[in-house]
Amino acid sequence: MLRRRLAPYLLVLPGGLWLLLFFVVPMVTMLSLSLQQGDVVTGYVFTGHWQTYVDAVVNYRTQLVRSLIYGGITTVVLIVLAFPVAYWIAFYGGRRKATYLFLLLLPFFVSFVLRTISWRQILTDEGILLGPLKDAGLLHQEFHVLGTPVAVIGGLVYNFLPFMVLPVYVALERIDPRVVEAARDLYADPATTFRKVIFPLALPGVFAGVLMTFVPASSDYVNSAVLGSSSTTMIGQVIQSQYLTSSNYPTASALSFTLMAVLLIGVFAYARALGTEDVMKVAAR
Repeated sequence: MLRRRLAPYLLVLPGGLWLLLFFVVPMVTMLSLSLQQGDVVTGYVFTGHWQTYVDAVVNYRTQLVRSLIYGGITTVVLIVLAFPVAYWIAFYGGRRKATYLFLLLLPFFVSFVLRTISWRQILTDEGILLGPLKDAGLLHQEFHVLGTPVAVIGGLVYNFLPFMVLPVYVALERIDPRVVEAARDLYADPATTFRKVIFPLALPGVFAGVLMTFVPASSDYVNSAVLGSSSTTMIGQVIQSQYLTSSNYPTASALSFTLMAVLLIGVFAYARALGTEDVMKVAAR
């Protein structure tokens, strides 16, 4: 009897210890560090200095807001691009669904950084994309993409596309074809069928896709560092610089916690606006 009662706890024990060791402990350590004062030479002392958060937000509010805007635009673009792809694979992929998904994921067997650097080579002013267009007179010689928000957002969209396609595909794959046929039997046109039947049933996948793309896209620093410029700096770059270059650990920790708090507020607001209870009911059906 005792073993049966302890069995569920023993099953979750390894995962719980993993989260405690590699999530809870680092988070508590970072929180403590954000409230310390000092420097690398003399060391840091915990003083409960909350002013670090105020200073960090005031000094880097532009980068913080820019990161949220880039992350939001990226997420919207991903929904627009990923839904048709997932829809086609789910309803028209036939026996080759696994092949299409594999081809979608194939580029992502290459390092995240290498793929981003490759896009830098493609988008350079005299690269394989813009160079021939300029030589043909189709683009002005001063036209450039690198160092602009378009390049950064484009890199984010490319790098996070599978994270939106896969959950949407799973949600669409679970839709019973008989439900769609019933809508057509009731004289619903394709647009109405999509709006009233398919999209509501795919909402759990869209919800999961937004969570999997908005958070990492807003906190990303590789794309803005490789494809952007000083005018497209995101908060992830600032945090990296404060940690690794300036060794200003309290400010970097404060920025990390501020970003995490803002993202959590955004996610909860999105979940409330979408209605997670309704989404879960749709998923259950």
